[in-house]
Amino acid sequence: MSRPLLEIAANSLASAMAAQEGGADRIELCENLGEGGTTPSHGTLAVTRERLRIPLYVLIRPRGGDFLYDDAEFEVMRRDIEHCVGLGCDGVVIGALEADGTIDASRCRELVAAAGTLGVTFHRAFDATCDQVQALQAIIGLGCERVLTSGACANALMGAANIAASVRQAGDRIRVMAGAGVDAANIGQLAALSSAHEFHASARSMRISAMRYRNPGLPGLSSDWLQTDVEHVRGLVVALHRLQ
Repeated sequence: MSRPLLEIAANSLASAMAAQEGGADRIELCENLGEGGTTPSHGTLAVTRERLRIPLYVLIRPRGGDFLYDDAEFEVMRRDIEHCVGLGCDGVVIGALEADGTIDASRCRELVAAAGTLGVTFHRAFDATCDQVQALQAIIGLGCERVLTSGACANALMGAANIAASVRQAGDRIRVMAGAGVDAANIGQLAALSSAHEFHASARSMRISAMRYRNPGLPGLSSDWLQTDVEHVRGLVVALHRLQ
């Protein structure tokens, strides 16, 4: 059995570099984690690709909210994937649904085709489907290499039984990665309950702004922010090593 792997959802270049230093196996680069993540800017993506040594996957999501996209949003997603291909990224993270809660197989198939030889992860749109058994079959049919899931629950530990069911259904056809609320304190229990071997976390902590002046009427323009923390990543890596 292969060793467990840790993917870090990095919301910036600094977060990606901290994740690498902490020992992460792979990065999912994104922005706006407070909205569930969106596609990072060109500059963020280009500089991160230049500096990162571990595999880099990029979230392809034009906005927060649901996963029902119109034609214009779909075109943005397709072009973002072409951009990732051009920069030499290792993979992309996609997902799109129909209004009835099923996988939008037609559009997702086009996104997979646009990715070419890049790896493809199907993101937590899977958790918003109306039937995860049917959805997983559809995702396998698309040729995705993995699916990220919390077991359709608020966090992965709550959804561990559902994740385990997806792992059994998947067999060796696709990898099931557990994510949402994963930290060093619960990853061992999550692994035991879910049977997953890939885990997804943000490992963030609050970074304190160096601004000496802060306008009290505009706290959001000069306030602290969340960023992946090297020690949090190291803690996750140590906890995973104990599982081997």
